[in-house]
Amino acid sequence: MAFESLTPRRALIVGLLALLPVSWYGLAGSLSAGVVSAINVLIILTCLFIAFTPVEGHHAHGSDGSSS
Repeated sequence: MAFESLTPRRALIVGLLALLPVSWYGLAGSLSAGVVSAINVLIILTCLFIAFTPVEGHHAHGSDGSSS
């Protein structure tokens, strides 16, 4: 499977798998550190999901290609 065919939603599901080792770290070590790490993973995944979603429209460009 090529990375070009990977949709943001599927990448998000793969990224959520990062919560498995974080939960293991939280349960085996410090619970508060595990919670903070899980929140960080969720923030990063949310930012990546927003950054890689397709943008609709033309960003207010004119018909001749110039921005006006």
